[in-house]
Amino acid sequence: MQNTSDCGSGRVVIISGPSGAGKSTVVRQLRQTCPLPLATSISATTRKPRDGERDGVDYFFLSDRRFQELREQGAFLECRQNFGMRHWYGTLRDQVAAGLNAGKWLILEIDVLGAMEVLKHADLDPITIFIHPGGMDELERRLRERGTETEESLAARLRTAAAEMGYRSRYCHEVINETVPEAVDQICHLLQQAKERDACSKS
Repeated sequence: MQNTSDCGSGRVVIISGPSGAGKSTVVRQLRQTCPLPLATSISATTRKPRDGERDGVDYFFLSDRRFQELREQGAFLECRQNFGMRHWYGTLRDQVAAGLNAGKWLILEIDVLGAMEVLKHADLDPITIFIHPGGMDELERRLRERGTETEESLAARLRTAAAEMGYRSRYCHEVINETVPEAVDQICHLLQQAKERDACSKS
């Protein structure tokens, strides 16, 4: 993997947070409005495509056998199994390397356990951002508003979220997503500051 301190290289940006924090919406608008050369890393998964999803655009949709072959070859920076659905998800090393070599600021929208795995790769020097809605009560309110959860699945999501919130201190930055535009502006500002620091350190 290319060392991100090299002149002209990109950066890795990890964005994590509990389900219901609005990560995907924030990342989508961040890419549309922030002037940095942002891109998202395309993850691999063993689940089937949903309506409208395209292989190589939304995910790399792999068979269980192919995913495990790549896992055994060390092709993933991080990977994990969704134990509720038993599907695997992972971040491919070559996708990250290609983005960095192209000078992209590559966003990894991954869970906290995946983020901890990526942090083991010291050469990446990622910028880490944890997004949450401000507290567990607000998170529960947002999840209930979706109207897509049973009481059982909601309880499971909240247990997972409570555990994930315990990782906040492991991230460089914490962003409370009260409104999407504010969260996007805050993250873009943080990234622009990081770019300025990078430029100063290389001058």
